[in-house]
Formats: sequence, structure tokens, C-alpha cells
Amino acid sequence: MSEALVATQAPEALASGASGARQFWRRLRVQRAAAVAAGVVALLVLVALAAPLLTALEGQDPTTYHPALIDSARGGVPTGSLGGISADHWLGVEPQTGRDLFARLVYGARVSLGVAFAATVIQVLLGLVVGVTAALGGRWIDQLLSRITDIFVALPLMIMSLALLAIVPQSFPRPVLVTLVIGFISWGTIAKIVRAQTLTLKGLDYVAAARLSGWGAWRVARRELLPGLAAPVITYASILIPVNISVEAALSFLGVGVKPPTPSWGQMLTAADVWYQAAPQYLLLPAGALFVTVLALTVLGDGVRTALDPRAASRLGVGTGRRRAAKPTATASATVTAKTTAPAKEESA
Repeated sequence: MSEALVATQAPEALASGASGARQFWRRLRVQRAAAVAAGVVALLVLVALAAPLLTALEGQDPTTYHPALIDSARGGVPTGSLGGISADHWLGVEPQTGRDLFARLVYGARVSLGVAFAATVIQVLLGLVVGVTAALGGRWIDQLLSRITDIFVALPLMIMSLALLAIVPQSFPRPVLVTLVIGFISWGTIAKIVRAQTLTLKGLDYVAAARLSGWGAWRVARRELLPGLAAPVITYASILIPVNISVEAALSFLGVGVKPPTPSWGQMLTAADVWYQAAPQYLLLPAGALFVTVLALTVLGDGVRTALDPRAASRLGVGTGRRRAAKPTATASATVTAKTTAPAKEESA
């Protein structure tokens, strides 16, 4: 009977899910800061995907040296004004090598964003599998996976990454290696979040009805638990992406991440630390790109959190002026209504 009840309620659940998705997008669009951040993130992703087309329009590539554009008498500083900006080199060239800075910047976006997004996917998948297994398994499975999760949560990410990246052969593709190292080390926190949320969902009536109907643990997880886990997982994933971008940039800056000639924003900052006075744009451009990307993803993550949980107020307090302006209007209208109805009550009395 419970299986029939669950089957009859399935279309209503699907309709409720579709309505919830529409409400989520409506709440997200209302937040102006989140909408602007989403536009910035979309533009950055588009630039990263269209890097070959953009560099083809410029007529350059990220690896070709241009020694004629370097002033060797001054230690390798680019010739010309503003770091060698010209019609052929839109943002100038690198000091000492003469490689096109615009080409390296847009190709660096592919590496930085690609590593961050791929590492986040690995973290989310591992966290979901371990967290749901710990919550639905027996007491010993829960204890074992919880202790393993605690170990990974306690591991210092940067130190472990430095150690692993230093011992792996240089022939292994560094962007793939950085992605795997970040993804397989820092999944513990999301696993703990998933486990706690799964334990809460296990006690709800619709999950209990599905289990009493004879469904297996994994079918219950797939059909009943995963939709309830979507909100916290998406919220935390939106926070993980800017964190992973910063970690990749830090590893490349320390010299154990992405290696030349593959461009990366962190690797560009590593080479720019001695040129910030002679060629400041070489430092400011990748640093500015990192700052804008992390800021946009952080604001977007806050907007996603608020849209998924409308009871929570935005930490930034940005983009809510429309709501604040609407409250006095509603109060004023209630006052006017009370004043107009008061004389009517006195006359009737």
C-alpha cells in the first residue's frame, strides 16, 4: 500500500520540483549582485572556451617568443609604451620572453577555471558517495567512513599538495595532476555535510514510506534522498569553486603546479614577481583576473545559497534594496487602510 501511495504521489513531487526550480531562478534573478556575478562568470567561461578563436583574431598564440620586442639592454623589458601594447599585441608582451600577454591570459583562464570546476566535480561526487554510504550503512560502516572522513578533513591541503606534486614525474600532465590532487584530498567537508543531511532526511515520512514499500537503500537514495541533498550540495559546490581557483593559483605560484609553457594565472604571477616595477601590467592583469573571478564566484555562491534558502539573509546585504523599499510601502498602505476603515466603524456604531 505504501508503494502505491508513493507511486501516486510521484507526479505531484515532479510538479513540486519543477515549481521549486522556477522559484529558485526567480529568487536568484531578483538579487542584482548575484545576477551581475552570474554574468561575469558566464563571460569568463565564454572567454576560456573561445580562447583559440580570440587568439586567432589577434593573430598570436601563447607559446611563440618575440625577441625583437624585448629590450635586452634593459634586462628584458618590453619595448614600446605600456609593456608593448600594439595592434598586434593587445595587452603587450611578457618581459624577457616576448610571448603575447593576451593569449596567455585567455589560455590561462582555461587552465584555472578548468582545474577549479573539475576538482569541484570530483569533490562533490566523492562527498556524495561517502556521505550517503555512511548515513545509510550499518553502524560499523558509518564509524569507519566517518573516521576516514575526519582524517581527510584534518589533512593540510597545501602541504599535502606540495608533497604529492613534488614527487610525481614531470611527464604527467600538470593540470590533470593538480585537479586530481585537489579533488581527492579536500572532499571530506562535503562528505560530512551530506552525511548529516542524509541522517536528517532518513527520518521524514516520505523516506520512511519508500523504505517500508520494499525499496532498496540505493533506490531510496537515488529517488528520495538526492533531491533533498541538492540544495546544500549546490550551495557548498558554489563556494568550493573560488577556493579551488585560489588553491591552483597558489600551487602554481609556489612552482609545483602548472609548468611553463602551459599558461596559468598563478604561474604568470610566479614569473611576474620580479617585474612588477619594470612591467606592472604583467602582474596586474593575472592578479586582477583572479580577483574578479573569485569575487564573482563568491557573490554568485552567496546568491545561490539565499535563493535555495530564502529564510537566510544574504551575508553581503547587496541587491536587496527592492525588498527593503517595499516594506515601508506595505506599512504605509496598512496605515492608510486602518485610517479609512476607522470612521466607517464609528458611523456604524
